[in-house]
Amino acid sequence: MQEKLLCNLYFYGGVGSVTGANFILESQDSEHHKAFRLMVDCGLTQGSDEAEKINREDFAYDPATVDALILTHAHIDHIGRVPKLIADGFSGTIHSTRETKELAALMFEDALSIMAHEKQKRGIEPLYGRGDVQKVLSLWHACDYYDTHTLGGGFAFSFKDAGHILGSGIAEVTYNGTMIAFTGDLGNSPSPLLRDTEFVTDATYVVMESVYGDRHHEDVDSRATELKRVVEETVERGGTLLIPAFSLERTQEMLFELNNLIESGVLPEIPVYLDSPLAIRVTEVYRSHAKNFKDSVKKQIAGGDDIFAFPKLKFTQQKEESKEINQDGRAKIIIAGAGMSHAGRIMFHEERYLDDSANTILFVGYQSPGSLGRAIQEGQKKVKILGKDVRVRARIETIFGYSGHRDTDGLLEFAEKTAEHAQKIFVAMGEPKSSLFLAQRIRDFVGVEAIVPEKGSKHVLEF
Repeated sequence: MQEKLLCNLYFYGGVGSVTGANFILESQDSEHHKAFRLMVDCGLTQGSDEAEKINREDFAYDPATVDALILTHAHIDHIGRVPKLIADGFSGTIHSTRETKELAALMFEDALSIMAHEKQKRGIEPLYGRGDVQKVLSLWHACDYYDTHTLGGGFAFSFKDAGHILGSGIAEVTYNGTMIAFTGDLGNSPSPLLRDTEFVTDATYVVMESVYGDRHHEDVDSRATELKRVVEETVERGGTLLIPAFSLERTQEMLFELNNLIESGVLPEIPVYLDSPLAIRVTEVYRSHAKNFKDSVKKQIAGGDDIFAFPKLKFTQQKEESKEINQDGRAKIIIAGAGMSHAGRIMFHEERYLDDSANTILFVGYQSPGSLGRAIQEGQKKVKILGKDVRVRARIETIFGYSGHRDTDGLLEFAEKTAEHAQKIFVAMGEPKSSLFLAQRIRDFVGVEAIVPEKGSKHVLEF
C-alpha cells in the first residue's frame, strides 16, 4: 500500500479578519528531502487601531526559510508586508500575473510616499525602505493566466481569473498532483469592467475568502440605477457627493459607470474630480490592459469610447489642485482615496463636507471594523478626522452592488463547483461572524467539511 503524502498548511494572517492574508504550505520533512515552504500572500492588516502594531511585529516564522511566494492580487492587504518579508530575510522567487506585478509596483511606491510623510510628520519609522521594494521587484516572476509553473518540492501552480481586480488570480497549487486552491478575493461577477470569476472544479482542498459570507448584495443590475439616484438627489440639493473609493478597481468602475451615465445623457454633465494620484496612475495601467476587460467593454472601446474620460472630469494630481476643489461651489462629485477613509485625500474632503446636510457620502466598498468609514457608515453622529471633531450631517448611502467581493450566495455557488472533489474547505479572509456563517452554509448545503481556522493554526493535509 502506497504511503500517503502529507503537507502542512499554516494560517498566519487573514483569519478572524478580512485583511492581512498570509498562508504557508509546507511539505513534510523526509529522510531524502528538505521541507519546501510555499507562501501565498503577505498582506498588511488594515482598518483597526491595532493594525500599525500588528504590521510591525516579527513574522511568526523565519522568512529566510520560505522558498517561494505566490501573490493572488495587488491589494495592499495581500501584498503590503512583502518588502518587510524581504528585509527580514526572504530571498525566494515571487510569482503573480503580469498585471499584478505592474500594479504592485505602484502600490509600493505609494506606500513609500505615505511612510515618508508619516516619518516627517509624526516621527514614525518606515516599515521598510526603497531598497527593499527594489529587491522585491528583482525577485518577481510575472506570468500569464493558465500557464503551469513548477516550484520545487513537489509543488506547481497556475492562475485562473478571480475577476476581483485587474490581474487577480485564483492560485491552483498542486502538491505531487493533488490540488489546493487559494481563492484570494473572488469578484462580484458580473463586474462593470472585468471578465467573470472562473470556478475551481477539481481541488481537494480550498482556502477561500468570506468577506461577505453572511450578507447578500442588491441585484448588480440595479447598481447603476442606484448610482444615478444618489447623484441626482445630491445635485438637486446643490450638494457635493463624496465617494471614498479604493484607488485600485473601485475607482475605475466608478469612472466607467459615470462615463456611461453622462455620455448617454442619463445624467447631466456635472464636475467630477478624481482626487487621488495613485488612482490616476492605476487608471493608466487599466487603459493599457484592456484585453482583460469583458467583451462588451472591449467592444465599447473598439467603437471609439475612452471609457475613463467624459465631459467635466478632472484629474487632480497635485495638492494645490486638490485644495482648489473646495473653491468650486457647484454641485459636484469627488472620488478620492482611501476606500475606508483611514488615510488619503478623502479625509480632507470629509472634514469639509460631512457637516452639511446638502451633501452625500457614498460607500461603494467594504468598510473594515474600526475604520473611520465604518463609523460613518453605521451612523455615528460625530467622528474625529485629522484631529478635529466633525459632525456627520451629510446623507449616508451605500451601494453594495459595487462590492468587489462575492456575497454569501456567490461564495456558496463557488464552493458548490468543487464539491465533487473537495475534502475540506478552509473559510478565511472575513470577520468571524461572516466566516462562521459561510462555513455552516457550506456544510449544510454543499456537504463538504468546512472549517474556520484560527490564527497561527497548523493543519495536516493528506495527498
